[in-house]
Amino acid sequence: MPMTAEDIIALKMALKAGFTTIETEIVGEKASSLGQQGRAVETAMDALRAFDAAGGDREERLVLVRAAAKAVWGYFVTRESCGMRDHREAIKLYGIPGEVLARLGVVERI
Repeated sequence: MPMTAEDIIALKMALKAGFTTIETEIVGEKASSLGQQGRAVETAMDALRAFDAAGGDREERLVLVRAAAKAVWGYFVTRESCGMRDHREAIKLYGIPGEVLARLGVVERI
């Protein structure tokens, strides 16, 4: 039995609704990932600030700076995947110091 115009319209609407559902899921996953990455940055920056307030060994601090750089790098990559390319406001919001920013994407040999 051939498809009628009404069948074609109904099929197109069903397909469009399916894509809308998928797109909604993708946006939700992006938002969730961005939130997780933002919390990781907050945690890393809090640890670095707490260490700086208490003082301690330079090597221990370097470990925290490296961890903060890794968290910030992940956050920036996630932001960029969401279409947000300007990170200046995020840098201000989280108080990310230049020494952390300078280490973004650095891969160190062990």
